[in-house]
Amino acid sequence: MSYQICSRCIFDTKVPNIVFDDRGICNYCVQIEQLEQQFPNDERGAKVLDRIVYEIKRAGRGKKYDALVGVSGGCDSSYLLHKFSRDYGLRLLAVHFDNTWNSTVATQNIHCMTEKLGIDLFTHVVDATEFDDMLLAALKSGVKDIEMATDLGLASTMNMAAEKFGIKYKLDGHSFRTEGSAPMGWVYMDARYLHSVHKQFGTMPMKTFPNLWLSKQLKWMLMNRIKSIRPLYYLDYDKEGAKRLLSETYGWQWYGGHHLENRLTTFYHSYFLPKRWNTDFRIAGYSAYCRDGRMSREEALALMAEDPHMEKGLLDYVKKRLNLSDTELQLLMDLPKKYYTDYKNYKKTFERMRPFFYLMAKWNLIPWSFYIKYTLPHKVEKEGC
Repeated sequence: MSYQICSRCIFDTKVPNIVFDDRGICNYCVQIEQLEQQFPNDERGAKVLDRIVYEIKRAGRGKKYDALVGVSGGCDSSYLLHKFSRDYGLRLLAVHFDNTWNSTVATQNIHCMTEKLGIDLFTHVVDATEFDDMLLAALKSGVKDIEMATDLGLASTMNMAAEKFGIKYKLDGHSFRTEGSAPMGWVYMDARYLHSVHKQFGTMPMKTFPNLWLSKQLKWMLMNRIKSIRPLYYLDYDKEGAKRLLSETYGWQWYGGHHLENRLTTFYHSYFLPKRWNTDFRIAGYSAYCRDGRMSREEALALMAEDPHMEKGLLDYVKKRLNLSDTELQLLMDLPKKYYTDYKNYKKTFERMRPFFYLMAKWNLIPWSFYIKYTLPHKVEKEGC
């Protein structure tokens, strides 16, 4: 394919699994258009959200909590705490998976939000040595998805908390309008894949890490009937306005960029992906801003030309914590590239279960994005192939 850049966003032919229509618009923009039709954020969306809130309150009768919110200290989840506690009157439980790599700002943000709103906090803390062993195993395996344990751990922790307290609704702060859509093939994660990598390269058992096995996922969906809702899909969400509101009202602090509230996530997005894989996830967020007119394509491309934001001294912190010398880290960065298809995983199982997961997504028992990204076959573009 000759070089081409989308006429609406800044995705180009370097992005995996991309195609362009006769308007020069990429398939990822078309996917967002479809999601916008499916999840309107005008008065229609407001009515849907009012109905969801009513159902949440009804399901919470006689219980301590109506719903839970997975929190990271980031803008989106912090805004959910504010919006659905103050404006909608829900009795929320904040749920956090602590991978022990939190930035000071993230920790302060979580506590300032929960304390000032009077919201209880449920935290699962993984053993730091165990988690670092999992991270080193992922680095040694050669794969891109070295940070998947954080997302899988949070998903499991949210379900664990929901089961413990009899909560039927989980609220997730994702917004496809402000975050865009990560290209298929850039990231993949599942419990079997994580376990396969760790079994081969890890040195200690996973005892405190709550892996999201498919059997557990099915139990929480079918037996506990825990619904997954992304309320920002239905809101006219102004992220910059949300930052100002949170800062002025709660003393919340900005941490420099999307996904950068955690030191490991910052290392992953600002150093590991760009330098080892020539992948910069900022393109997804900037493309989202191009789509809705908050940013011109020229502005977005200029920002992409700048180095990603990274906390001063972070690389030294990573090397010290993982006991890696400069040479040892560089050797890991230079390993032959491997892909999730090189290890055992659930991908083919998800594809075979596509009709089932379609129903689960329709019934809000899994996020719609899971159905879109994990149950469709896609090409894994390997270097040299």
